[in-house]
Amino acid sequence: MEVIAAYGTIMITLAVIFGLYMTWGIGANDLANAMGTSVGAGAVTVKQAIGIAIVFEFAGAVLAGGNVTKTIRKGIIDPTNIIATPEILVYGMLAALLAAAVWLMIASSKGWPVSTTHSIVGALIGFAVVGIGPDAVNWGKVGKIVASWVISPAIGGTIAFLLVLSTRKLIFDTENPLRNAKKYAPYYIFLVGFIISLVTLFKGLAHLHIELTGPQSFGLAICIGLLTSSIGMFFIRKVKEDTEADRDFHFASVEKVFTPMMLFTACSMAFAHGSNDVANGIGPLAAVISIVTSGGEVMQSSEMPVWILFVGGTGIVVGLVTLGYRVMLTVGTKITELTPSRGFCAELAAASTVVLASRTGLPVSTTHILVGAVLGVGLARGIGALDLRVILNIIVSWIVTLPAGAIMAMVFFFFLKGVFG
Repeated sequence: MEVIAAYGTIMITLAVIFGLYMTWGIGANDLANAMGTSVGAGAVTVKQAIGIAIVFEFAGAVLAGGNVTKTIRKGIIDPTNIIATPEILVYGMLAALLAAAVWLMIASSKGWPVSTTHSIVGALIGFAVVGIGPDAVNWGKVGKIVASWVISPAIGGTIAFLLVLSTRKLIFDTENPLRNAKKYAPYYIFLVGFIISLVTLFKGLAHLHIELTGPQSFGLAICIGLLTSSIGMFFIRKVKEDTEADRDFHFASVEKVFTPMMLFTACSMAFAHGSNDVANGIGPLAAVISIVTSGGEVMQSSEMPVWILFVGGTGIVVGLVTLGYRVMLTVGTKITELTPSRGFCAELAAASTVVLASRTGLPVSTTHILVGAVLGVGLARGIGALDLRVILNIIVSWIVTLPAGAIMAMVFFFFLKGVFG
């Protein structure tokens, strides 16, 4: 308690700096990954992707980022044994933020799309093992996370594979692909509005003090889906057949129908990402501020001040602008060749899997799901359409993420403990 009273201001300052650093890493890696398919498909340029992200990511983080976040993220660790020494938890949260941020910076500079959730979870485990004791870690939950490395990409990939087959059946393998593209596009756009709405309604409206029942959420999601579909129809009607472009690529005109659809998915994914994943960076930050301002009370949950959401939103946007292009290139161009129709299928599949996971409680990573969805799109064209070397690098980076975060958090924890005493 004396340590917190003496160094409380310094601890909060460090927490804000480390929190900004961590959210910068989220923007450079996780958000860049979410926008990568849109850029790789040629639906938007890097500059347009950044513009979309600034508006919708920030809106998602601030409007629907959640006001009550469990300060011990995901129930991974139990702090009961250190209630009498709350400064240990402060060191641990600071160490976890810094460790996750450093790992995300390394991964982003290499262009590896890793999970920010697993980065912070690994860091929390590392601190808990050395700071509280191995028994403080919920190893059962860690096992579920490890299992999700295989399950979530497989689900996302399967849905993406089926969506690509559906576009072939309904559009590309027909006598008049452009006419059928315009005919079926509103249904696909409805799915985008419906599913992204469900992602947000299920996971991100606590901050707005809106609590809806399951049927109410589905009803509102249907309304938003219909509205999105109507707006999409307006833009799609303007797409004209481009005979010159069709000479170079047979389906050039058809792909133009998917471009407005990709814009919807890009905006929606940015909003959903901001509302859901900003907590990875600001959860530990909020925990430190809660402990310090309460005089050392180790609470499981706390009110989330709005300014912290602004810190998170700012860090994420800056991260995307400064280093996000590397991960965007990996996801959007290096795994497989994407077109607007393939990129659309990947993003819709990823969003669908997130909804499934949020309703079943499966601890998944949006990064793993989206990469799995891109793989599914590539597999629909055959194994030769995938760059297996890039995929192997990505899988290795996923496996390394948890232990890398844990080891660095242990080092940083002992360093902070030595500095503050």
